[in-house]
Amino acid sequence: MNEKNKRVCPVENAKSLDNIFRKLVQNPKKILKDYVKEGMTVLDVGCGPGFFSVEMADMVGESGNVIAADLQQGMLEKVEKKIKGSYIENRIELHKCEKDRIGITTKVDHILAVYMVHEVPDMDKFLAEMYSILKPDGSFLIIEPPFHVSKKAFEETVNRACARGFKEIKRPGMILNKAVVLGK
Repeated sequence: MNEKNKRVCPVENAKSLDNIFRKLVQNPKKILKDYVKEGMTVLDVGCGPGFFSVEMADMVGESGNVIAADLQQGMLEKVEKKIKGSYIENRIELHKCEKDRIGITTKVDHILAVYMVHEVPDMDKFLAEMYSILKPDGSFLIIEPPFHVSKKAFEETVNRACARGFKEIKRPGMILNKAVVLGK
C-alpha cells in the first residue's frame, strides 16, 4: 500500500461522505441488516460525519448503543450536531481515537470500518485491537473503496486479519466496493 493511501479524509470533505446520493448506492440499513440488531453494542470506527452511525443507532433500538469513533474532532462534532435533540442522541457515544489506537475497551457485537482501514498506519496493531474488543460471536465488516485500494492490497488486509485470529465469514457483494465480514 502506498503512502498516499494512508492520508485521512479531511473534515472539509465530510459532505461527500454524507449525502442522499451515497444513500442510494450504500444504504446503511440494507448493508447492515444481517449484522446489526436491536440491543447490540456496535462500533463505527472511522465514523466520519456519522453516515452509518445514525442508521445503526436506529437499528440497535433503545436498548442498544453505537460507539462512533473517529480520529478527527471535527468529524465527531458533525455527528454531535446531527443527533443533538433527536431520539437517537442517547444511543450514540462519541469517542475520539488516539493517533495510534482506537482506545475502546468495551466489548462490542459488531464493528464497522468503512473506507478507513487503508488509512491505518499500523494495520497489525489495529487488527489486534479490533480482535480484542469483538465479542466471541461478533462480526467485523470492512468495506474499502474501489479506486484507493487495489485487489492485492485488500487481500493483504484480509490475510493479515486472519493471521491475527479472525476468520473470514463471507464476502458480501457490494457495487464497486471491496468488502469482507470477519468473525472470531
